[in-house]
Amino acid sequence: MPHSQSSAPRSGFPKGRLARGASPWLLPTVATAALSLSRARRSGRWAAAAVPATALAAGMLWFFRDPEREITQGRVISPADGVVQSIMPWKDGRTRVAIFMSPLNVHVNRAPLAGTVTSVEHIPGGYVPAFNKESENNERVVWHFDTELGDIEMVQIAGAVARRIVPYVPRGCKVEQGDRIGLIRFGSRVDIYLPQGIETAVEVGQATQAGVTRLDRD
Repeated sequence: MPHSQSSAPRSGFPKGRLARGASPWLLPTVATAALSLSRARRSGRWAAAAVPATALAAGMLWFFRDPEREITQGRVISPADGVVQSIMPWKDGRTRVAIFMSPLNVHVNRAPLAGTVTSVEHIPGGYVPAFNKESENNERVVWHFDTELGDIEMVQIAGAVARRIVPYVPRGCKVEQGDRIGLIRFGSRVDIYLPQGIETAVEVGQATQAGVTRLDRD
C-alpha cells in the first residue's frame, strides 16, 4: 500500500513536534526550569539552579523531538533512527537487522511496511545495555504485522536507560508504511526480521532514519 499523508490519523496519533509518551519526563523538568528561572532574579540559589534545570529541560525537548519525515518508497523501510548493529541470518530463513538507538537519536519508531497489526506483546525482562548480547533478554515489545510480504516481526528492546516502551497502536489497527507506531524512551534497540528471499540494502555500521532508510534491495 502506498504511503499517504492522511494515514497518521488512522493509526491514532496526531502529527506533532514532540513524541507522544514523553510527558512524564518533560513536564517535571520544564516546570522546574520555569520555576527556577522565575525566581532567579531574587535569589542566588535559584539562579544557580536555573542553569542545570534549563539545560536538562532543553535536553528533554531535544530527546523527545518527533520530526516529520518524507517517507521513502520501498518494500521494507527502517523502523528506527540509529546504527545497524548486526545483520544475522535466522534459522527459519529470515534475516534479522538490529538497529541500535543512542540517546541522541529520535526515539519514535515507525511501521516498516503497510499492513495490519496482528500482535503487540509486552515481555518483561532486564535492562542491560542494548549493544550487549544479553540485551535479547531485556524488556521488550514484540510486534507482528500482516503485510503484502506476509508476517513481519519487529521487536522494540529496552536498554540500560530506556525503561519504558510506549506502543501507539493496538492489535487490529491498520497502518501505512512510515506511520508512527511507538516510542522507546532514551534509545535502545529495534530488531526487524526480513522475510526469506529479501536481500538487505544496508550494512553493519550504517546510519538509519525511521521512515527514510530502505532496508531491502530490488
